[in-house]
Amino acid sequence: MKHSDNEKRLNQRHSGLEQVRKSSDFHEFSPFEEDEGLIRVAYYSSLVSDDKVTRYLLPALQEHRDRLGQPEELMDLLPFAEVMIANTEKEVVAKLMEGYVLLRMDSAEDLYVLANLNNAQTGQRQSNDTENEFSVMGPKVGFVENLDTNLHLLRQKLATPALIFETLTIGSHSNTRVVIAYLEDVTNPEIVDTMRQRLKSIDYEVLYDTSQLEEIIADQSNTMFPLFISTERVDRVTFALTPGQVAVFTDGSPYVMAAPANFLGFFVSPEDYCLPWILGSFHRIIRLLSVVFSVFATPIYVAIMTFHYEILPETILGPLIQSRIHVPFLPVVEVIFLEITIDLLREAGARLPSKIGQTLGIVGGIVIGEASVQAALTSTILLIIVALSALASFTTPIVKMANTIRLLRFPFILLAALWGGLGITIGFLMLMGHLMRLKSLGVPYLAPLYPFRTDNLADSAIRASYQYLNRRSLFLRPLTAYRYHPQSRKEDDYAE
Repeated sequence: MKHSDNEKRLNQRHSGLEQVRKSSDFHEFSPFEEDEGLIRVAYYSSLVSDDKVTRYLLPALQEHRDRLGQPEELMDLLPFAEVMIANTEKEVVAKLMEGYVLLRMDSAEDLYVLANLNNAQTGQRQSNDTENEFSVMGPKVGFVENLDTNLHLLRQKLATPALIFETLTIGSHSNTRVVIAYLEDVTNPEIVDTMRQRLKSIDYEVLYDTSQLEEIIADQSNTMFPLFISTERVDRVTFALTPGQVAVFTDGSPYVMAAPANFLGFFVSPEDYCLPWILGSFHRIIRLLSVVFSVFATPIYVAIMTFHYEILPETILGPLIQSRIHVPFLPVVEVIFLEITIDLLREAGARLPSKIGQTLGIVGGIVIGEASVQAALTSTILLIIVALSALASFTTPIVKMANTIRLLRFPFILLAALWGGLGITIGFLMLMGHLMRLKSLGVPYLAPLYPFRTDNLADSAIRASYQYLNRRSLFLRPLTAYRYHPQSRKEDDYAE
């Protein structure tokens, strides 16, 4: 009971205007020096446009000074689109945090007039090109850190009244706006309700980025696999909404979360739909094969060099032995040394400025690789395998899945060092069992492979022709099964 009383008093103190006045960027004054009690203006200078206050608000008050009687009359005199009346201090404080200006009149002590003069564009970056999800063909427009701008970009792409935005507030200190976006005539209401309930149940102080939401509301947090697609591309969010997924925007974050997600969806690039379907399918298959090679290439090397020499033909075994004849380390130590070196170069290149990072990656890789071979710390064949594995991991379009693939190699390397091919098999079975258990908003992570859905294979491992992509993904249980009805293009249809 004592704890409840303290919490109640704390909430009351935080909801009042007394705490607001303590901040140095809070300005409160009267526009009339000779009659300060007529009306008082208050706002946060860090959130409100001072130019709008001096050029529009104050001249309007001066011009209609004789008509400043009641709050309702004042609302009609203000030259702003968003003007409202509040009757509680808690609501006033919440609006002040959003960039509203408070107008308080002595003639109406319990009513507060609030006008939106928020300067939302201040401090926002002007360029919205995608930086981490680059594509050669197709749109290159990305999201920025401003929520209203991001919603505008999506509304431009999906100009339909079926696109619904639901706004929530998360963070006891940050009061961050979070928006759920979905197509009302497509998305299953159960998916929307699940996302809404999980977001409303969040009890957190400060929400920094959309990535925090992914871990907090995930079905399984003890996994290295991303359960939601995180993207900065407008077209990828559009592709996610049209089959029946929901998107979550966070104010202050350029990344948007799309759910439910499946494993194969992380290897789909929007560029696939801008190419002929044969090329799009080829690129998608290359990405999936690259993942397999990136994860299993070095573990197989360790297993063969430690336990299974006999499976190699003599033409290959000779060069392998010759390349390792002066290396004093076990194959597992050799592999881990090179893998960590590659990751160090990659992390250093990503954190440094772009020109320096590119130079470091190229020069550092050449110098360290050559020096390692000359010093007999590693073999030339392993150096080639590790370099190809690193290149293969870069083919994954989603950064979070690429990071998962980088980390996934190390458990397989250790299992290969302990039990050889048997260890790799055990690791693969454990991995598949883990993937089968994962769900994203209640949807199986391996769908449509598990449970198997033949109707959804046209846009999974391959990208079929558009005439076969007219059906939506059944595992999302959309309200409408068909996107469109393809027309026949046979010559007979045009015959007179």
